[in-house]
Amino acid sequence: MHGLGNDFVVIDLISQAVHLRTAQIRRIADRHLGIGCDQILFIEPPTRTTADFYLRIFNANGDEVEQCGNGARCAARFFYDMGFSNNPALEADCLAGPLSFVIDDQGEVTVNMGIPTFHPNEIPFISKTEALQYPITVENAEHNISVLSMGNPHAVIEVPDIALAPIKKLGSFISKHSYFPKETNVGFMQVIDKNQIYLRVYERGVGETFACGSGACAAVVAGIRLGLLSSPVSVVFSKGRLQIAWAGFNAPVMMTGPATRVFIGRFRL
Repeated sequence: MHGLGNDFVVIDLISQAVHLRTAQIRRIADRHLGIGCDQILFIEPPTRTTADFYLRIFNANGDEVEQCGNGARCAARFFYDMGFSNNPALEADCLAGPLSFVIDDQGEVTVNMGIPTFHPNEIPFISKTEALQYPITVENAEHNISVLSMGNPHAVIEVPDIALAPIKKLGSFISKHSYFPKETNVGFMQVIDKNQIYLRVYERGVGETFACGSGACAAVVAGIRLGLLSSPVSVVFSKGRLQIAWAGFNAPVMMTGPATRVFIGRFRL
């Protein structure tokens, strides 16, 4: 499946029992030796009675991560399309906490992505104080970054031209910076107007992906806090766009976008 080109191998662990080792996860995610994907999603039985399923998310390098917005939409569509539920309103859990979904008649999925977190200890981010932006020095050049958590850590940088942004070089450096004990995703945001941005994201453990749902949420939240954006915001990636709405402090972020199934198959371990 994919969400705007951010692609996933989705594995049903409700009707079958499989345990995958880290090496097997890496092999499946390898685009030359396996199926190939940015992340692998495990759809597991729920851990609470009011939820429909539990979502586990693994990066291509085998690391388990807390949250993935595009993956969450795909997980909901998978669960619904496989006939595990005939209710287009679904509840799930992941490492980052509870998720709720609504699937519309066109197949687009709206996800309640939860309330963003800004306190450094909860991101986690090494800083004695909380601020709207933090300076970070990369090769003698200082950059201001917005830092927050959408269930997973994000750093957001505003750039004048997204096509010229050094995504791989700067993204890789910031992602692994000692300020981020669990590493971070890095979003490069070009503001078009109050309700539209271009975005490219360097994802920890993966590299640049075609789209990043939690990254879109983080960029919009950062832009609204800086006075650059007003909700709702259309976030444009190379393969399409997401609609992000945020009412402000202590409110959840709502994300709407597509989730597309490419094929179903079997893979021999």
